[in-house]
Amino acid sequence: MKIEKAVIAAAGNGTRFLPVTKAYAKELIPVLNKPIIQYLVEELIGAGIKKICVIHRPNDSSIKRYFFADNSFKKSLADNGKLHLISDLEKIQKANLGWHFLPQSGSYSYGTGAPVLSAQKFIGADPFVYFYGDDLILEKKPGRFLSSLIKTFVHFKPKAVLGVQEAPWNEVARYGSVRFKKDGLVPYQIESVEEGLPAGRAPSNFVQFGRFVVSPYVLEVLKKQRARIAAAGSSRPELLFTDAVKTLAKKELVIAQPIKSGRWLTTGDPDRWLKANLAFKEFFKK
Repeated sequence: MKIEKAVIAAAGNGTRFLPVTKAYAKELIPVLNKPIIQYLVEELIGAGIKKICVIHRPNDSSIKRYFFADNSFKKSLADNGKLHLISDLEKIQKANLGWHFLPQSGSYSYGTGAPVLSAQKFIGADPFVYFYGDDLILEKKPGRFLSSLIKTFVHFKPKAVLGVQEAPWNEVARYGSVRFKKDGLVPYQIESVEEGLPAGRAPSNFVQFGRFVVSPYVLEVLKKQRARIAAAGSSRPELLFTDAVKTLAKKELVIAQPIKSGRWLTTGDPDRWLKANLAFKEFFKK
């Protein structure tokens, strides 16, 4: 089994970062000198991913413009002896990736599950990697943790493997807390993921973050989930990927993989984005 496809969710309006996100996607906000999404793509390349589908907000081509060469800009840098400043971006442009840029379909509502359904033609019948666009991994070798997720998926053949990290108990309510299955078939088998539960009620302080390796079977789960939401008549339905993971875990093998060779950092709001900048700065000083 070879996993070569990845989907990046980058369709949000970035309301916590307004007004700057009126001009461009939140995933282009820099951490140090590189956009958030560039770190994600470098991670995917490091893990051997060959085809990347970016699900972006409708009528916004800012991410696509960023990753494709601008020859006049490149010439201007070269004429001024500054071409080295975009050397990392040049490596990505020369990596021969299969790029797909798709707007999030309005028919799939919103939420973390919607980008997956928007990418279903790209996914086809293949297992794939799924990234949340605002989650970063701080690690010495980009793609090392993702490679471990892929190896776990290939070895055990579950319906999903998800990255988890221990969080301080006073922050667990912000995330999805993992309930592990007693006497599971494999270590870290998941029974459920519980959103928004505080310390004392949360099943563990292991929380999931935006790194998944998933069977295409999740598409069918999300479609049924969407149909239930539509039948309920909600005016603003939210299709959550966590709910699909919970559904899978009830009857199928779903595995958590704790991060050991790096550290997860979220950039979902200005405070945590600033902390991510400081963490990256300290890390790269070493």
